Amino acid sequence: MRIACVLGMSLLSAGAASSEADQALQAKLSVLAAGHHGKVALYAEDLVTGKTVALNADTPVQTASVIKLTVLYEALEQVRDGKVHFDDKLTLTHGDQVAGSGVLAFFDTPQQLTFKDALTLMIILSDNTATNLAIDHLGLKSIDDQIVALGLKDTWLYKKIYLPSSGPMPADQKTFGLGKTTAYEMATVMKRLVTCDLDPPSAGATAPNPKSPAPRADQPLCDVAMHMLKSQFYRNSIPRYLEAQDSSEKDSEIANKTGALDAVRNDVGVVITRNGPILISEFTYQNQDHSWTPDNEGEVLMAKMAKEIVSAWAN
Repeated sequence: MRIACVLGMSLLSAGAASSEADQALQAKLSVLAAGHHGKVALYAEDLVTGKTVALNADTPVQTASVIKLTVLYEALEQVRDGKVHFDDKLTLTHGDQVAGSGVLAFFDTPQQLTFKDALTLMIILSDNTATNLAIDHLGLKSIDDQIVALGLKDTWLYKKIYLPSSGPMPADQKTFGLGKTTAYEMATVMKRLVTCDLDPPSAGATAPNPKSPAPRADQPLCDVAMHMLKSQFYRNSIPRYLEAQDSSEKDSEIANKTGALDAVRNDVGVVITRNGPILISEFTYQNQDHSWTPDNEGEVLMAKMAKEIVSAWAN
């Protein structure tokens, strides 16, 4: 009886300590966000324990290039269904080349590359020209239909990059530009890539279990996507203070996709710790710092917040 009583008191004590730690993390993140010269939206989740932390996680925000995660997700779905193939040949023409991030805009044309090449450049270098090639190959409507099928209410890809929209646009397109989302909804897209959950949710479906293996046929597809995300070139935000290994020899333990505009810095990713994966979805917007340097205030803020989250949960 005494043993049971002591055990019960120990469990209560541990629960109280955990609650206090969660409150302390929330407080630290709130202080960091309050000091930012702009606005912040954040959602993070420990995929093993189920712990979450959030700041304005349901506020619609500009995606910038983070919306490319939805293109990658739809690509995996269509490859799995045999509608497209990684080795499909795409022809780059001069008319396809657009400004902004990436390298394809500087290539001589015509140039042939595979669909997988386009996806790789879209993720690793955030190549805008490659993204438009991928959107054309998949179909813009198919990508947005998939977003709807995933149950995302505030996420949308409006158009191709640096090109005029085709057809009537929703009234909020002028506000969000390329795409809109929330910190929580974009986290769910990344979560599906991490857990290799490629099926749209059905009525009454439960959330995927990160400890349960994905269907054997799907895992190679997800491995391709995760390799791209772990090879991300832009590492000034979530990975900044967390990168602990030389990823030139093997995949990083951090997979992420960034997005940036003058007044926007975003990063959505997963940090693989020894205790399991931690999902982090961060958006900074209406930023006063418009500089394009590694020490942009928004990027440094996201790095600090990611470090606080991982330090609190991984230890």
